[in-house]
Amino acid sequence: MTRGASFKDIRFFDTTLRDGEQTPGVSLTAEEKLRIACKLDSIGVHVIEAGSAITSEGERASIKTIANEGLSAEICSFARVLEKDIDLALGCDVDSVHLVVPVSDLHIERKLKKDREAVKQMAVSVTEYAKDHGLIVELSGEDASRADIDYLISVYKAGIEAGADRLCFCDTVGVLLPERTEDIFRRLVKLNAPISVHCHNDFGLATANSIAALRVGAKQVHVTANGLGERAGNAALEEVVMTLEALYNYDTGIDTTNLYTTSRLVSRLTGVLVAPNKAIIGDYAFTHESGIHTHGILASPDTYEPISPEIVGRTRKIVLGKHAGKSSVSIALKEFGLEASDEQLDEIVRRIKDLGDKGKKTTDADLQTIAEAVLGVYREAKVKLDELTVVSGNKVTPTASVKLKVGDQYLIESGIGIGPVDAALHALRRAIADIADIELDEYRVEAITGGTDALVEVWVKLSKDGKTVTARGAREDIIMASVEAMLEGINRLM
Repeated sequence: MTRGASFKDIRFFDTTLRDGEQTPGVSLTAEEKLRIACKLDSIGVHVIEAGSAITSEGERASIKTIANEGLSAEICSFARVLEKDIDLALGCDVDSVHLVVPVSDLHIERKLKKDREAVKQMAVSVTEYAKDHGLIVELSGEDASRADIDYLISVYKAGIEAGADRLCFCDTVGVLLPERTEDIFRRLVKLNAPISVHCHNDFGLATANSIAALRVGAKQVHVTANGLGERAGNAALEEVVMTLEALYNYDTGIDTTNLYTTSRLVSRLTGVLVAPNKAIIGDYAFTHESGIHTHGILASPDTYEPISPEIVGRTRKIVLGKHAGKSSVSIALKEFGLEASDEQLDEIVRRIKDLGDKGKKTTDADLQTIAEAVLGVYREAKVKLDELTVVSGNKVTPTASVKLKVGDQYLIESGIGIGPVDAALHALRRAIADIADIELDEYRVEAITGGTDALVEVWVKLSKDGKTVTARGAREDIIMASVEAMLEGINRLM
């Protein structure tokens, strides 16, 4: 771990519900925003920017609901340097405002069509107005990384005199470098006011720049769950937290064991999937395929892992492909209750590598099929599809009914959805609800061939009691391919 940095009383300002919601295509309901706010509060975030009161009536209602939820975190609203923005924020019962003033000449002249002195006076006037009405004010310099630093400091000084409680430096278009960040913040911390750093990730440096600012005295860092935000996003909550915790040995006070569940909640509600190779919370962050790596992990996990997955609420995964070795295959077989001789294990590994060489992925279903073929084992599916009926149309609510056979018992259920596939999968999950609590974590569909009669391949990831499997179905009919994949996964889990 790295030494030489002195961190003390660092606060986390989470803007998932404001800057994060500005991710293209993301729009959260009031209920969804409240769920995320409660989750962020539960892991120890200090400030939650619940949204922009200026946006809409619905947004204001959402912010007010969060503000009145009784959370421990300070609840904040974004505001421009306009008194009407402060009035709208006051109506939402927030604790504070993130008062954003453009400070680069580019923004002052081209966007606001004003001059430097006029903008400074606006910042002073609105800061005083907000303070007079009992709000905590975080005065934020927009596009500060492209501003004249002397002018920026003059705005900050005027804001402090007007009563601003905190300052914020915004790298609005993500052009900072870590060494320049340190130079800038060494000057800013001399203002003797708590200062925040707000970084965007346009060049992939948001986390590095945030840490650089904290190293030289910034007291608060703006983050979003999963690094959501406009364009390439913002500094990621999980990355900043774990860099401080694991690499600088600083106790952030954040509940790291729930970083992954926070990530999953935000991903599910925003509809933005997390890249599989995303640091800390991506699917591959603690997943190993290479035979060399797997052998090392089995001997000692820290050979190929910088931190234990349990620290962030994860579990280690061993996946199979052309890089797999006998150790990883043997572990996977034990999960299915299967044992193989050395000769049989060699044959199973060979078949897995053959699939990988053809560019194919080896799912849990593939492994069990290969293993059962090599070992001469056949396991009959516990859950079988007997009947499926789906009704859909432009004036009909998509509805599905399903009849399953489980042993000697028949289960009949129906479900509705936003489309025929959704309806069919809802009916299927309802039918087995009493015998297995199975979650559908991911669903992906690909057309293998062209044309309207294309062969469709559906991949699903299912989980039950902490165990996860992937399964696939391939049919010309996307509904049947989806049901086939679900049933395959259900049977593997059961």
